Amino acid sequence: MLLTSTGSGMVSMFVVCGVVWVMMYFMMLRPQKKEQKRLAAMLASLEVGDVVVTTSGFYGVLIDITDEDVIVEFGSNRNCRIPMKKAAIQEVEKQNQARV
Repeated sequence: MLLTSTGSGMVSMFVVCGVVWVMMYFMMLRPQKKEQKRLAAMLASLEVGDVVVTTSGFYGVLIDITDEDVIVEFGSNRNCRIPMKKAAIQEVEKQNQARV
């Protein structure tokens, strides 16, 4: 009799752990994967002339794009061009939607 109650307790413990894992997946891991896909799509759609916001909060205009790097022009000073990794771009405003 003791073995059957211990066995059913183990099964219920595994069921509870499984339910907790599924809840954690849908509440934490799935949204993170969606955000990663959105960011990858955004970086793949970069074009010269787009206004970007870097992870440090600077606004700039894309001057050149390579596979892993971009050159961004910051401010009204046309001599302030800085190469940086694509991963440092947080937001993009397309050319035709750029601020005036």
